[in-house]
Amino acid sequence: MSLKSRGSAGSGGADAVPLRDAAAAAEGGDGEAKPAAGDDGICLKAKMSLLNGITVIVGSIIGSGIFVSPTGVLRETGSVNLALIVWTVSGVFSMVGAYCYAELGCMIRKSGADYAYIMETFGPFLAFIRLWIECMIVRPCSQAIVALTFSVYVLKPFYPDCTPPDESVRLLAVCCIMVLTFINCWDVGWATKVQDIFTYAKLLALFVIIATGMYQLSLGHTQYFTFKESKSEVTNIALSFYSGLFAYNGWNYLNFIIEELKDPVKNLPRAIGISCLLVTVVYVLANAAFYTTLSPAEVLKSEAVAVTFANRLYGSMAWIIPVFVALSTFGAVNGILLTSSRLFYAGACEGQMPEILTMIQIQRLTPTPAVLTIALLSLLYLTVSDIFALINYVGFATWLSIGVAVLCLPWLRWKQPDLARPIKVNLFFPIIYILASIFVTVVPMFASPYETLMGTLMILTSIPVYLVFISWKNKPKPFQRAVGKCNSRNRHVSSSFVEFTFPNLWLALGSV
Repeated sequence: MSLKSRGSAGSGGADAVPLRDAAAAAEGGDGEAKPAAGDDGICLKAKMSLLNGITVIVGSIIGSGIFVSPTGVLRETGSVNLALIVWTVSGVFSMVGAYCYAELGCMIRKSGADYAYIMETFGPFLAFIRLWIECMIVRPCSQAIVALTFSVYVLKPFYPDCTPPDESVRLLAVCCIMVLTFINCWDVGWATKVQDIFTYAKLLALFVIIATGMYQLSLGHTQYFTFKESKSEVTNIALSFYSGLFAYNGWNYLNFIIEELKDPVKNLPRAIGISCLLVTVVYVLANAAFYTTLSPAEVLKSEAVAVTFANRLYGSMAWIIPVFVALSTFGAVNGILLTSSRLFYAGACEGQMPEILTMIQIQRLTPTPAVLTIALLSLLYLTVSDIFALINYVGFATWLSIGVAVLCLPWLRWKQPDLARPIKVNLFFPIIYILASIFVTVVPMFASPYETLMGTLMILTSIPVYLVFISWKNKPKPFQRAVGKCNSRNRHVSSSFVEFTFPNLWLALGSV
């Protein structure tokens, strides 16, 4: 099994070919990308339906946070009623951002979402900064953290009176990532089925909690729903929205894989609209359900709010919540892996990542090298003692980059007014979103100066990488030869890994 270079893409017998030419495929009248001439139809295929798109977004947004520790908003607001208002406004704010992304996604139909939009609007330098932080830190760190959460909840029944051993937790997290890596290398259809199933599981768990809360409300348990001890300082309000918006993070994930969505002009806005509305309603009602039984003090002290809630009300059936949390996090890991690999692929198609990441497995039409890369980075982060600190350092960069991506919308209206826009958003919405993004990004910087400084330094590491490997065109020949040998070696290693790791599984599954 070999991975061929761009120059030999036309010959047969390869198991993977580069997609840089296919990425420039002409757009068809039905809104789906067509293979470029000479590519022999080798490109990422549009296999995802509207329902698949909804489950990708919902499954990516709803991870473990709503079950485990929805305390960040309450800590900064001080009261239950104000916390519920922040949860509601955060959901509406995310819907506004998703509405803006619907125009951008239908106008710039490339995988990569905000990376692709920034590249088209502001050029390669700002796009690379976004790509660097997201690919090298945010996505693999997030995937490793969610996989660790999955491991803790799977192992918790075996260690009811103590914390599971760290080595066991990390080893099970490795297994989780490797299983999902195989699924995503094998077939996009399998990956979306996994996303569908585990999204239904986490929604079922939340609906059980919501139904219980409604029953509690019918019994008159409303004593905690007050504005008592509300905090009104600007810093607290900004930090509460910061926590709330982080819980909704993932509403833009479908844009990362838009090339694989059927009829994106119709299905993209529908999927993000339905998903954001559904998640907002579920989040607000789930939080309200918790407060029918648990006091604000109990919520703030609890390490896993949903588990505490279940222990209080479900008796011998309380075990179902940890099981559902594990299922939820497993689906979240799959969502991150599915969308992140397409970000690596999009960066490689623009020449800002190694060329090998533009290649796909020729039989399965999956970006196997990109999937393996994000998986490998996540496994490396599992060896870091405090990966939570890393993700906190660059957290503000996520909302800053999304704000810059939304800025692309009015900028392109001004600079390129004749671009085809199947969806045209009222400019009021992106302006409001940009102003709010500045508020929730800048104020927490002053509240957490050390984290802001560390995050800024990590972002600045992208500049020398950009200058040396991308901006510098006339490199010395010895340097070019060294890079060429490195690319060749990477191609060989990836090909060997695929050939010797998956063949027996592929043959067995192919004979079914």
